[in-house]
Amino acid sequence: MNLPNPADLLPAMASALNQHLTRRQIATPRFIGIHTGGVWVAQALLQALGRTDELGLLDVSFYRDDFTQNGLHPQVRPSALPFEVDGQHLVLIDDVLMSGRTIRAALNELFDYGRPASVTLVSLLDLDARELPIRPDVVGATLSLGADERIKLLGPAPLRLERQTLASAAN
Repeated sequence: MNLPNPADLLPAMASALNQHLTRRQIATPRFIGIHTGGVWVAQALLQALGRTDELGLLDVSFYRDDFTQNGLHPQVRPSALPFEVDGQHLVLIDDVLMSGRTIRAALNELFDYGRPASVTLVSLLDLDARELPIRPDVVGATLSLGADERIKLLGPAPLRLERQTLASAAN
């Protein structure tokens, strides 16, 4: 199976997101990318949308349910939301949706900032391996991988996908 080129997925994602926001009558969405790959996808998506909105950055490291098992990632960065969350329509963007645990952590963190009016989930890839009932509203592509395979987004420019096996991902 060949991996899709993210640049090929972004125009259709932008169109689907515009349709979703129009259907939901959301005129002023606030965009948030999950560190790191979600930020890269969010930047590329905003460009594809022709928008210059301020982008919120979310690092969910402290909110992960596996924090006590895995410890703190050495590249933890603070979250930066240049707008209020309370009452806003948020567009939460991540690169790869696998188990759903990163999104759960992101939602927990966002609700610590306030109660949004809505959250739209956008993901470049859905690996169809959920452990939690979380599905993207807008997705670039859905893939099924073997149990020992992972996908890593490389970037920020150009964005490209790399298939890894658990043995090589650990290196």
